Amino acid sequence: MLMKSNTPSTAVVTTLVPARQTPAEDEGTPVSVKIRERLVAARKRFNANDNIAEFIEPGELEKLLDEVEVKMQGVLDSLVIDTAGDHNTNNTARRVAKMYLNEVFKGRYVPGPTITEFPNAEHLNELMIVGPITVRSACSHHFCPVIGKLWIGVLPNEHTNVIGLSKYARLAEWVMGRPQIQEEAVVQLADLIQEKTSPDGLALVMEATHYCMGWRGVKDLDSKMINSVMRGVFLKDSNLRREFLSLIPKNSSN
Repeated sequence: MLMKSNTPSTAVVTTLVPARQTPAEDEGTPVSVKIRERLVAARKRFNANDNIAEFIEPGELEKLLDEVEVKMQGVLDSLVIDTAGDHNTNNTARRVAKMYLNEVFKGRYVPGPTITEFPNAEHLNELMIVGPITVRSACSHHFCPVIGKLWIGVLPNEHTNVIGLSKYARLAEWVMGRPQIQEEAVVQLADLIQEKTSPDGLALVMEATHYCMGWRGVKDLDSKMINSVMRGVFLKDSNLRREFLSLIPKNSSN
């Protein structure tokens, strides 16, 4: 006779663990996908004018360059350009990839410049203007050049950090070295300078030619865009604002 046991049976639960990619599988993943996944996991924005340097690991920028070259070659092929037979475009895909990553859009992929800050030991509190600084960028809409001049006005206080004049140009180059909209670019730069120096007042004026208007569209090279950002006392003191604007040379971009 069979005896029935009263001992409850033990259920076996199997937990499915996501399989990790093998080195071979990981090696086959495009580096742009890896960088994008890190950004998404960190819930970080990666718009055209954002800096993503902290999400790029050592050695990946060169791999990204190779990837962009392949994609750019596909664009040339789709434009029905015989890059194999045309000596002028034979290496264009590589040149364009290097231009985007290492030059005109470099501000997206590298950390910001090292800026040495000094205390305002002499308690300077007079208006200081830096400019014209030549700015080079590209519009986010068509990737056409945006070339112009920038002036920066700073009214320091005794607590303001002092930075070298050339550092303003380096900060501008870093911010402008991304696909940009001029209105947003000037605000980004103002935020950065405000963070670095904490002055009583900060003013920026940018004047630029947009080649998306001069090279295409209405094809008008004489039109320029001028915009400004005023912070602190420049917003409150109309006399100070007028002084800053009057000290900017007229027709300086000619």
